[in-house]
Amino acid sequence: MARDDIIRMAREACEVAPREDWSSTAWVLSDEGLERFAALVAAAEREACAKLIDDYGTTLANGEMLAEAIRARGQA
Repeated sequence: MARDDIIRMAREACEVAPREDWSSTAWVLSDEGLERFAALVAAAEREACAKLIDDYGTTLANGEMLAEAIRARGQA
């Protein structure tokens, strides 16, 4: 996951309204915002893992089932 992706997800989870200048080093995240951030990061990582399996296609036994299982972890 790229640094820009992580920063984008942190901004998305932050309670403070988006500002032009995000160069400040102090962002405010409540417990709920931190949970949203963690959920966004986990979902992105699950999707990246599932996509790796998708990209291998039929070379992996049960590849489609494995990718679906990874994606389903976020629904539990």
